[in-house]
Amino acid sequence: MEENDVIFLQEKLSRLIHEEVEPLKGGGVQGELENLKHELECMRAFLRVADAIEDKDKQMVQLVNQVRDIAYDAEDVLHEQAQIRGNKFFSFLGKIPLLNPLWSKVIKRNYHLASEIKAINPKLSSIIEQYQKFKNVNSKDQSSSSCYDLRGDALLVEEAELVGIDKTKNQLIQCLVEGETRFKAVSVVGTAGLGKTTLVKKVYDDFVTKQHFNSFAWIHVSERFKIEEVLKDIIHQIFTTVNEAAPQGLDMMNRAHLKAIIKEFLGRRKYLIVLDDIWSIDFWNAIRNSIPKENCSRVVLTTRNPEVASTISIGSEGGHVFHLDPLSETESMTLFCKKTFQGNSCPLHLEKIVKRILIKCGGLPLAIVAISGVFATKDTSKIEEWEKIVRNLGSEIEGSGILQSMAKILLMGYGDLPHHLKSCFLYLSIFPADYPVECMRLARLWIAEGLVMEMEGNTLEDVAEKYINVLLNRSLIQVAERTSDGRVHSCRIHEFVREAIVSKSKEQNFTTIAGEYATVWPERVRRLSIHNTIKKVKQDKNLHQLRSLFMFGVQDSLNKASIPLLFGNNSRLLRVLDLTGTQLEVIPEEFFMLSFLRYLSLRDTKVKFLPSAIEKLQDLETLDLKRTGIAELPEEISKLKKLRHILVYRFEKESYMPYHNLEGFMAPKGIGQLLSLQKLCFVDTNQGGDILQELGKLEQLRRLGITKLKKEDGKVLCSSIEKLTSLRSLNIHSAEEDEIIEMQHMISPPQFLQRLYLHGKLEKLPDWIAGLHSLVKILLRWSQLIDDLVEPLGKLPNLMELQLRRAYNGTSLNFVKGSFLRLKILLLDELEELKEIKLENESVTCLEEFTISRCPMLEKVPEGIEHLRELKLLQLFNMPEDLTKTINRTNNGEDYDKVAHIPQVYATNWKNSHWERSVLSRGNMSNRNDEKGKSVVID
Repeated sequence: MEENDVIFLQEKLSRLIHEEVEPLKGGGVQGELENLKHELECMRAFLRVADAIEDKDKQMVQLVNQVRDIAYDAEDVLHEQAQIRGNKFFSFLGKIPLLNPLWSKVIKRNYHLASEIKAINPKLSSIIEQYQKFKNVNSKDQSSSSCYDLRGDALLVEEAELVGIDKTKNQLIQCLVEGETRFKAVSVVGTAGLGKTTLVKKVYDDFVTKQHFNSFAWIHVSERFKIEEVLKDIIHQIFTTVNEAAPQGLDMMNRAHLKAIIKEFLGRRKYLIVLDDIWSIDFWNAIRNSIPKENCSRVVLTTRNPEVASTISIGSEGGHVFHLDPLSETESMTLFCKKTFQGNSCPLHLEKIVKRILIKCGGLPLAIVAISGVFATKDTSKIEEWEKIVRNLGSEIEGSGILQSMAKILLMGYGDLPHHLKSCFLYLSIFPADYPVECMRLARLWIAEGLVMEMEGNTLEDVAEKYINVLLNRSLIQVAERTSDGRVHSCRIHEFVREAIVSKSKEQNFTTIAGEYATVWPERVRRLSIHNTIKKVKQDKNLHQLRSLFMFGVQDSLNKASIPLLFGNNSRLLRVLDLTGTQLEVIPEEFFMLSFLRYLSLRDTKVKFLPSAIEKLQDLETLDLKRTGIAELPEEISKLKKLRHILVYRFEKESYMPYHNLEGFMAPKGIGQLLSLQKLCFVDTNQGGDILQELGKLEQLRRLGITKLKKEDGKVLCSSIEKLTSLRSLNIHSAEEDEIIEMQHMISPPQFLQRLYLHGKLEKLPDWIAGLHSLVKILLRWSQLIDDLVEPLGKLPNLMELQLRRAYNGTSLNFVKGSFLRLKILLLDELEELKEIKLENESVTCLEEFTISRCPMLEKVPEGIEHLRELKLLQLFNMPEDLTKTINRTNNGEDYDKVAHIPQVYATNWKNSHWERSVLSRGNMSNRNDEKGKSVVID
């Protein structure tokens, strides 16, 4: 229970106190609610202080947990009252005289409610008294010093034994001592545990470096830095390196005076200053004016935040950014064996276990060194002991000082997170190890749990997007998959980070995980995440305070025996129910008793029918029925005014890209009443123009998917889309592959549209597409256009991905000079008449991936492909053998030289009911850095 949860409770209390009618006046309820509201104010102050010191004081941990429990109890009482108020019985009472005998029942119920609140208030008051003991603790002074001590010990221990670092070290030294005669800022960026500090320390201490510069300083930067202290530290170090005493009276000098001393001293020398672990650009802005830039001196900084690295280094003329990557599988094994087996190779009988260990380490040298220290003391003949440690890594982290230090370093960005973001981060403990979490799914879950704070001018989804970016920039989560335009589609957390937050989550009773192995259950279960089997759910546990229920990889049947156990009256307070991929065929009646449910996912289940009882879930915000058998929504769905996301679609056929592979759903009349909808996919518009007109009322829509569109309905659809000014993604499928998508009627399309997918025949490319300056991706499928596509699309300033699938019937595609200047991904599929592709110099200059598929008339590699220096991947699917021969390295193909610079060139063909891939070329891998630090965009 974090501070924003307390605020959530206070808001509920305010509504109860100020908006209740006569039923609340009996039984003394109102006075007790006022008292409880006052206590919740005290809780907010308590949590702010406790948050900074709870990791350092076990008594404080206990107090915080007690406060969380009491806050949950208060919420239960409020929910119960809300449930009573929502009952039709009270609506009836409001219409009868106060003296009616029925009122005695109301007063009796209120006395009971008042007694429950009375039981809560004394408990809370007692804890607040204990809190006074900690009132004077200065959280800022204690917040981060121990982490940085640990960081210095763990990252720099036996640095010479690390592997995979020498090449980068030499490159970094060369960057510092050679080349430009002017100032240069060099950034080393990467996630925690990659060895940024270790690398820079080796460079800093190297003989070549010491000979080149004559003044040095190494500054450890904390996130809560004090600029005056940093400036004094620099002064002491730079004077010490030349054996001079620092000026007297530094403690009495102001910031400007300190900066002047540094600038005057360094202005006469070649200096090297290391700023280790910068968290934000604020630090650089605070110190930059004290660093002279007239000579060939250097500043090296390490950071987890790619945006900080780019801003500082690219912002300085001649700057450079080094991205550190995780160790390869071979390097990881070398390091582990060096530390665990004293340099000997891994015993054959332990190879499988060691590989599993290294997967958990994720290529992080820090993690490998830490965990190898644990296994180095274990008997190599006792396989079961090794297996037990791997299986119970969480408890090993709790019990091992080495692993605890490592986990704290990986979690350094956690301690200074705001209260609400800590809860959001701990929420990731719900998911299994190495589980890629879709960012949109995570945002919806956070919102349903009330973890996302409102921010003026932003939707809750916008705010959740900001949260994810903060966690990414602090390296607390990692990118699992990006879209073509750099958006983060999914994320994951490092295995050791996950184990650490699972432990913290258990300590705070934030989440209970029921997995394959024995779990110690808390007295009260708030969030339950079931992994693999429901057999581990304890039947004697009371789940009446359960807020969220997840299932991952559960193949057990959800039947009459298991459903009451999980979803009976015990779970009436459930907000989130995610049964993705479970063996569920019929939605149980118990689901519709969950009146507080906000998030319901039955994705990938076998459910085929949605009952009209769905109208009982008045708080529902997300309904995810993706890849189920449901093809129609009941009319009652239009009564769920809080719905923000409706996902109902599936892919019917498994063969390669048939036209009718997507099935949407029949939308009910009245769907236009769902004014909070942001995502609606995919609506079957075979019902006619009435549904299309309704869509125009959904002005908050950001993503819209349409199926089975007929030509005669195009005008109505265009009229509706023009009203959807918030639309970011539009996906339209025609009723048949030869059915024309009539989209020329659009005059003012949504100007912020970023992704456009048109599946069906086009008489011509709609004129309005050329004016979509925010468009980053476009897919045209079965368009069968004859007119030139390059000229109108090539001028789109932000287009990064273009897919043409049976979209063009011409014989030639000519990418003229100056076109598609930001395009990164180009796919050409089933262009059956295409005979040549010309890529003029200074066109598609940023192209990284180029796929050509099923173009039978194309027998030559695209002309001008040799100019595409950023191209990393060329893929040919089911292309003529004559073409593949011309670029095959082994056959000395005549056009091989044109593709020799491309790191990966593949030819893939469908043979004998499976794909066969041939490697045609592996060009020299250029030292390109993957783009880092791009924002996640929720769509």
